[in-house]
Amino acid sequence: MSLIAPVKDGKIVETTSQSSLDKAKKNSSSNGMDKDAFLQLLVAQMRYQDPLEPTSNTEFISQYAQFSQVEQLQNMAGSMYLQRASSLVGQQVRVKTTNSSGDTNYVEGKVDYVTYEGGKAYLSVNGDLYSIDDLDTVADAEYLEAFELALNWVSELNKLPSVANISMDEAEAIDKLKETYDNMTDYQKSFIASEKVKDLEAYVERLEELRKAAEEADKGTEDSDKTEGTEGSDKTEGTEGPDKTEGAEGSDNTEGTDSAGE
Repeated sequence: MSLIAPVKDGKIVETTSQSSLDKAKKNSSSNGMDKDAFLQLLVAQMRYQDPLEPTSNTEFISQYAQFSQVEQLQNMAGSMYLQRASSLVGQQVRVKTTNSSGDTNYVEGKVDYVTYEGGKAYLSVNGDLYSIDDLDTVADAEYLEAFELALNWVSELNKLPSVANISMDEAEAIDKLKETYDNMTDYQKSFIASEKVKDLEAYVERLEELRKAAEEADKGTEDSDKTEGTEGSDKTEGTEGPDKTEGAEGSDNTEGTDSAGE
């Protein structure tokens, strides 16, 4: 598979992936000697040796045997290297790259596949290829999920004002934080510092106090309304009373007048 770079306005655009590939190619070209290079040196040594004190055949054989052992070790290391790269497929990784300006960038994602070119392994992460030499971290998916959940939770908690300054406007946010924390597994909760848990408890306690105060205030308003309604009813009944009395008195007077007339 060929490695390509994006082009914009006729120029190659450097990306974190491209900087990783360039670095890998440079390191690959500057690797140690291979078998052919050793044989060339061995032939040169034999050609330009001192004819008065030539190197013995035993010494040449010994040198070649030593190189053969080193070559076998290199082959074993290369096999383990390829096996390691293949085992990363499906894993969550973080790749560390450095661009031409010296800025360090981190790319996180799942390894979709591994490709090999020039004896080097390249990881496909988020659609881009990165050298395995730039691999910084390999993490379990559950770990990353717990880490991200805890990070976002703490971030939302830090957005709240101090406990003494909260109001009912923050009630929804506090309830959501408590619900999220209660739904976490023990493993996920282990990523949150105990101090942050205590902060949440303080917010919840203060919110309960505010809610009770609001309920008491509403209850007091209702009692006041009922009292005013009762007083109004008493005044109405008191007004009807004198009318009835006056009516009664008027009736008595009428009867008295009739009696006097008789």
